[in-house]
Amino acid sequence: MAAGANERIAYYNGEYLPEREVRIPFRDRGFLLGDGVFDMTRTFGGRIFKIREHIERLQRSLNAMRIESGHSVDQLVAISEAVLGRNAHFLDETSDYWVAQRISRGINAVGDEGWDQDGPTVIVECIPLPLKARASYYRDGLDIVISPVRRTPPDALTPRAKTANYLNLINANFATQAAGPNSYTILLDTNGNIAEGLGANVFFVKDGVCYTPHERYVLPGVSRACVMELAEQLGIEVMEADLDFHDAYNADEMFVTSTSLCIVPVRTFNGAQVGEGVAGPVTRSITAAYTDLVDFDFVAQYLGHLS
Repeated sequence: MAAGANERIAYYNGEYLPEREVRIPFRDRGFLLGDGVFDMTRTFGGRIFKIREHIERLQRSLNAMRIESGHSVDQLVAISEAVLGRNAHFLDETSDYWVAQRISRGINAVGDEGWDQDGPTVIVECIPLPLKARASYYRDGLDIVISPVRRTPPDALTPRAKTANYLNLINANFATQAAGPNSYTILLDTNGNIAEGLGANVFFVKDGVCYTPHERYVLPGVSRACVMELAEQLGIEVMEADLDFHDAYNADEMFVTSTSLCIVPVRTFNGAQVGEGVAGPVTRSITAAYTDLVDFDFVAQYLGHLS
């Protein structure tokens, strides 16, 4: 068997290596300090989706953190496509990948170690999507739970950059992990308004209008932008707004967007049923438009993993 034929391949600082051969120096600032950024898109039926938009967002994160990657947007797009190509043979009709780009500032060298690396650490990898673990979301809907941990405010660390330091969101998730298998954590911003979840944006629907939190307080997801564009094409008004508990408890529909989930309906908010407790007409319309856009029935793919 050819080398790497039975193991996924990752790009690491100029080389394509079996994942187990990727070794990050322990003095890498990403490991020591969370000093790095990342981004990730997904595949649909093995086809990568909006890779340039994700890499351009990655570049904006790099700019915000003042990290020089040593790679252009075009180069990172090409590397991402090459990594997917080297791992495509592991996919079948039931599976798909995240394609992730991870860049740290590099080694925090003391000066006498003799590290070979000089400059940033750049990794591009493929990760199987957790389709089975999330399949029930599409049958039952999500149960949104508000965490007591607030989202880091933009005057402390901009949430608009996708950084490697996820402790704020991880700590928020601890508070709601025991709420049930379909529970999904959403944080409030420091003003008490709805913000976002771990890698996810939230939308409310009221009287046929879609509302979503202001970009300043959340990571502006590529899927979020995609949904906003699709809604407008469908003649559905979309507004960015400050959204609080009153808005949530009075919403007719609610849904969450993310790279992997695309769009998934919400059935409860802090235990209260949202609307009819199922995907409403606006959610269904946008989901259908998203399916047409990607030319792939991602809902059926998720549901196919239910036992």
